[in-house]
Amino acid sequence: MRICDRALEALRASTTTQLVVANDPGAGRWFPGERMIADEEAGLGPLAGIAAGVEAAEGQPVIVLAWDMPFVPAELLRRLGERAAAAAGVDAVVPVHGATPEPLCAWYAPSAAAVCRSLLERGERRARMLAASLPRVEWLDAPALAGLGDIEHMFTSVDTPERLAAVGGALP
Repeated sequence: MRICDRALEALRASTTTQLVVANDPGAGRWFPGERMIADEEAGLGPLAGIAAGVEAAEGQPVIVLAWDMPFVPAELLRRLGERAAAAAGVDAVVPVHGATPEPLCAWYAPSAAAVCRSLLERGERRARMLAASLPRVEWLDAPALAGLGDIEHMFTSVDTPERLAAVGGALP
């Protein structure tokens, strides 16, 4: 199973609708039958991907999961939505382990779109700046993540051949 398939599998198990944000022209072949969109402008990094997803959701909240995070369990994604429902009026629910927020595994309200756009217009590309800039963020800390597994492993980003080898995989 591909890394991106594992991420999509977790989303399918925890959400009713999925949307894949990808800029590669061949991405439609990777996930046949999935709704696909591209960033408004390619090359602007993960913040632009979040912006594209939030805007494409047409006023509905979204759960974002980076393609290169294959160890995030569906249960965590469900908890994001549950926490958002319990803390009505929040702009985001973002897991944090130690001092590290995980904005590429988070729940965002439609209100996050305007903040994404503002940051992008100022030249910002880092997703963590979105979580830092939203006025009402609910943070999921270690106690809230308890029982989901090894937190460090859960948020491992497998984005280089070296990282893949470090988690026991290999490139074909």
